[in-house]
Order: sequence, then structure tokens, then C-alpha cells
Amino acid sequence: MNREMAEIIRNQQPVMMLASASVQDACKQMGERGIGAVLVTDRNSRLLGIFTGRDAVKTLAKARDAAKTHLRDVMTKAPHCMAPRSTAIEALRLMRDGGFRHVPVVENEVVVGIVSRGDFRGMEQDRLDEETGIWERMR
Repeated sequence: MNREMAEIIRNQQPVMMLASASVQDACKQMGERGIGAVLVTDRNSRLLGIFTGRDAVKTLAKARDAAKTHLRDVMTKAPHCMAPRSTAIEALRLMRDGGFRHVPVVENEVVVGIVSRGDFRGMEQDRLDEETGIWERMR
């Protein structure tokens, strides 16, 4: 029931882009792949940040030119990460507590994948909902 990140990201090829890439290029990749985030890495696949749909909206709301704006200037720096041995419920708790929908999976400082809320099964979501309900009743 409590899958590890390694199982969820198996055979995954996360979209990774350099910090010098443009917001426009990142949004194009996100649209073509039907994903909500790209991982911003250096040339050795070490994580520098994450660029999400929320970051894109903030960029456009500030009337910044997406073709000329670099990811390094608008990405979320130093995002929370998980190891491949972390469990689904740990990832769901982290997302709930942090108010975000994507978590990079990193091993030895190198990106190996990314999970989003949609990657989790009903039982995993149900367990988180049950925990949340217990905490709310205890308040």
C-alpha cells in the first residue's frame, strides 16, 4: 500500500532544462508533454530549482516577456525533494504541508524523477485524508 518513490518514477524521463532556458521554452515543453512542471538543473542533472505552472502565471502577471525571461530568474529555488526510498504518504504529507503539487526525486544530488499529486493512488490519498481529519478533530 505504501509505495516508494522509486516504484512511482520507474521508467520516467522527467523534463529537465538548464537555468538559461527561457520561460517560453519551458511552457512549450510543459504543454507538449501535458505536465505541470519542469526541473531546472545544471549540465550534470543536479537540481537547481523547479518551474511550475504557478511560476509561469506569476511571470506573465508581472508582464515579463516569456521569450526573454530565463528560468533562473523565475524558478522556485531549492525546492523540497525526496529520496527514491521515501514513501508515497511521505510525499503526500510534504505536498499538503508545503502547499505545492510537485516534488523532485533526487539521489546523490542528481535528479532521478518527479512526482505530482496525480501520481498517487486512491488508497494513498484516502490515508492522507484520514490523517488530516484526525489532526483537524484534535485541534
